[in-house]
Amino acid sequence: MATLLLPIIYLAFISLGLPDSLLGSAWPVLHHELNVPVSYAGIISMIIAFSTVISSLNSDRLTKKFGAGLVTAVSVAITCLSLFGFSVSHSFWLLCLIAIPYGLGGGSVDAALNNYVALHYKSRHMSWLHCMWGVGAASGPYLMGFALSRQNSWNMGYRYVGIFQVVLTAILFVSLPIWKTRKNENQVSESAESKQPSKVLSLKEILSIKGAKPIMLCFFCYCAVEQTTGLWAASYLNIFKGIEAETASFFASLFYTGITVGRAINGFITMKFSDKALIRIGQGIIASGILMLLIPGSNILALAGFIIIGLGCAPIYPCVIHSTPATFGEDKSQAIVGVQMASAYIGTTFMPPLFGLISKYISISLLPLYLTVLLITMTFMYSLVVKKSKRAN
Repeated sequence: MATLLLPIIYLAFISLGLPDSLLGSAWPVLHHELNVPVSYAGIISMIIAFSTVISSLNSDRLTKKFGAGLVTAVSVAITCLSLFGFSVSHSFWLLCLIAIPYGLGGGSVDAALNNYVALHYKSRHMSWLHCMWGVGAASGPYLMGFALSRQNSWNMGYRYVGIFQVVLTAILFVSLPIWKTRKNENQVSESAESKQPSKVLSLKEILSIKGAKPIMLCFFCYCAVEQTTGLWAASYLNIFKGIEAETASFFASLFYTGITVGRAINGFITMKFSDKALIRIGQGIIASGILMLLIPGSNILALAGFIIIGLGCAPIYPCVIHSTPATFGEDKSQAIVGVQMASAYIGTTFMPPLFGLISKYISISLLPLYLTVLLITMTFMYSLVVKKSKRAN
């Protein structure tokens, strides 16, 4: 039975990715039906993000009290109910209200599963776990597109994903006994959960841990790079490079393909390289992609640059998470992962819109420089974490 747990965790991460892209896919139709401006999508998105930050910061408390399995099952159930709430709503303000539990459920799943896999599985499984998120995020728009083309209803898109979540919720509750019997694959410890103290760390105590602030800023910057690139790549190629909109959109979408495929490949590479080495390699590849954007002349380099940036992003997120127990200790890993998730969502919420203001009032041509500043900050902060880890050893 224990061998069934990993596929269940993979399914849970596919379910985490599925809803993430639904709002953007449905919004061109949805905002007309609700009779609200296009910009109002940002309100719903920020409510979801804020709720996710809250649940991430409380993941340490919840997981230590109820266990990763139960937290995941209940959180997926909450997300499931929220999806069905979206599927029957025809009011903008009702969507805003439902967005609160929508975000609360997603943040708890993210933090609990990331820490559980970091504690109990090897690095390759963490990379494949986040590859599964990419599969879910890529599948969401297809499901929404199918609903819009066949039923002419965005509500059905949410309902399809909600049905998937119902099945997953049932599987998660049935699998609860397996979570307690799962043996550790890592070399960090033979019984990871047994060494975790019952004491829950406050946010102040977490921030006082050496290396906590740098790893939070590192994660903040990484997620800012990923989301800013994903949001503005097509506009940069179209407006600044003069590439046709259709071509620009296609190559911009390959940025996410690069991340997903890169994480699938990274799972095999982790058998030869450490998490630290792969994070450094990823940062170097991102720098190469940004450099390709800065080289004047051929647009081919710019088109390929975003794919390279995606490949560079691939190992960083899963490897940073997987190395958390070894860097900070198993007893503190859930707390650190929780604040890492919160930092990630803050970065994805505020940094892409910030560049939007820069592009509006200065120039969209500054995208490579913006990404460079974030990358340098990320690299410097990670170096501080590595130094902390060496001193601890």
